[in-house]
Amino acid sequence: HPFHALHLPLSPPLRLDNARLYSSQIGPLPPVPLSYEGNPSRLRIGYVSSDFRTHPTAHLMGGLLPLHDRKRFEVFGYSLRKDEGSPYRKRIMEGCDHFIDLDDLSDEEAARRIAGDGIHILVDLNGYTQHARPGIFARRPAPIQVNYLGFPGTLGAPWMDYIIADPFVLTEEEARYYTEKPVYLPECYQVNDRHPIAETGITRASQGLPEQAFIFCCFNAHRKIEPEVFHLWMEILREVPGSVLWLFREGDRSDAHLLEEAERQGIGRHRLVFSGFMEKSRHLERLRLADLFLDTFTYNGHTTTSDALWAGVPVITCPGESFPSRVAASLLRAVGLPELIADDPSAYRSLAIRLSRERPALSEIRSRLWENRLTHPLFDTGRFARHLEEAFLRLWGLHRAHPEKG
Repeated sequence: HPFHALHLPLSPPLRLDNARLYSSQIGPLPPVPLSYEGNPSRLRIGYVSSDFRTHPTAHLMGGLLPLHDRKRFEVFGYSLRKDEGSPYRKRIMEGCDHFIDLDDLSDEEAARRIAGDGIHILVDLNGYTQHARPGIFARRPAPIQVNYLGFPGTLGAPWMDYIIADPFVLTEEEARYYTEKPVYLPECYQVNDRHPIAETGITRASQGLPEQAFIFCCFNAHRKIEPEVFHLWMEILREVPGSVLWLFREGDRSDAHLLEEAERQGIGRHRLVFSGFMEKSRHLERLRLADLFLDTFTYNGHTTTSDALWAGVPVITCPGESFPSRVAASLLRAVGLPELIADDPSAYRSLAIRLSRERPALSEIRSRLWENRLTHPLFDTGRFARHLEEAFLRLWGLHRAHPEKG
């Protein structure tokens, strides 16, 4: 599956071949008739997602929708799943001018509904992630179709025109193996939101963390933890006596595999600590208990990196060549901390060890991060909205000049 392939160290041509093969089993399909206005006073933007709920996509997107300039844009939200009653769903519904539930419609019915709404630019927030419905996009319900946010790679699909990126996450060399044309935003491609951080007085003891130890953490999904990075983490723990690695709890089997591998590499089980799901504001509060966030390599933390940075926890990353391996570095650049981007795994290891030993240096970085969150582009959602809108207007201008090219 193309989403699973993003987690593997595959070559760009192989990723592209895989995506093309997958898309060829879906479409293209006969297009539905379009009914958009050719010279609109406001562009109609449609966002399609199965994740307008308690999900990283909604965590990132929630603040963007109400900030769109209503003099120039009319915002449609299309949900592929029913309301589960979360505050994230409610916030997204309130941020749209129109919110439509497509869950009960077939792909063709959904495509006809979108086309009937006269959408100019349709944004696919799923790609090939869980509950995606590419069969809607394969019927071409809008003149411009854009891959964004949910799937950091090419869909290999003839019906997807563009992918939103930034010059760091999608290099010119990598873009050669994308069927979508890249639309580059000037800073970071990933929208972010300013979430409240709880102040409940959460303690290390309540999370099973030692009070005096240095706490490394990584709340990325376990599927992102490849052998190379786990081996480095064990080396780091070995070099920093008494330190622990704080991870997300995914279940007995996955957690047990990590504990067994740590033990096999000579690290006691007690030095890995697992914590489960927690409501967002309290999760951000507990993150602040950590000293340093260690990123994964092939597929970085995306929302998890944003969460750590918003909570004020420095993140060390080591970018690769592919889009999903370069996101955390893009986030760090946009928050003014490029010194936390390691050139190679050896530098990543050395940086983590050095910062664990040089507490004043780490404290200075933490203080700078806490200030930069509010002064740098990364968490300035309004600034991001203007950049995205300029991109949409460029795409519409290109379409009007060359409608035959889509």
